[in-house]
Amino acid sequence: MIGVLTHHWAHADRIDAARQLLDRNGEAQSKAPGFVSRQTLIARSDPTQITTLVVWTTNDIYDAWRASPERVVAMHGADALWAKHPESTRFDLVD
Repeated sequence: MIGVLTHHWAHADRIDAARQLLDRNGEAQSKAPGFVSRQTLIARSDPTQITTLVVWTTNDIYDAWRASPERVVAMHGADALWAKHPESTRFDLVD
């Protein structure tokens, strides 16, 4: 399995809209093959930083999700919400 940790920085006046968009994306992800789980984290030191941790069965499954039309729909309008480009890192899950 892999974990994908993505940091998003919303414009200060768009935090609620950014969280709604990420929740919409999470709902769409949860219906995709290979989805395992998702958590949303808000930085205590910076409420504009919204971080998600999503677990997928394989890297290929995650790549398929990233290229899917469902993701395009779920993330429509995201660019207008971010103060800077999101940063994402993939991790292998180990025991």
